[in-house]
Amino acid sequence: MKEQTMKLSTRTRYAVRAMIELAQNEASRPLQLKVIAERQDISVKYLEQLMAVLRAAGLIRSVRGSKGGYVLSRAANQIRLSDILHCLEGPVTTVECVEDSQSCVRAAECAARQVWIKVQKAIDEVMQSITLLDVVDMARDAKQLDYQI
Repeated sequence: MKEQTMKLSTRTRYAVRAMIELAQNEASRPLQLKVIAERQDISVKYLEQLMAVLRAAGLIRSVRGSKGGYVLSRAANQIRLSDILHCLEGPVTTVECVEDSQSCVRAAECAARQVWIKVQKAIDEVMQSITLLDVVDMARDAKQLDYQI
């Protein structure tokens, strides 16, 4: 039997990586699409689509001109992973009955549903509690650990 896993889409994972790249360069000039794509090993065409969604959601903005590219629309400490997740995935639900109790006749007395509600709440709380700046700090700390003897 194949094991089923709950996982985020490639779209969301790539968008988070692109947003982290922008956050790491927040103090610098705008990043061009091809630079982000190269650094994150994402196709330019695919990244264009993701950036359009992120821009429409107000998470990034584009800067025109020869030194143009993309920048975060707010400071990295004001963008939460949940913002990115909801922009690309919409509401994320562990199981259907958590979002819609009418989807299952057993929902009212189902002990398993109570577990799924707790799991959903934990995921939401973690994603809401982590900002892009937190992730940039984690990446910097991880690189520092790599170079210690």
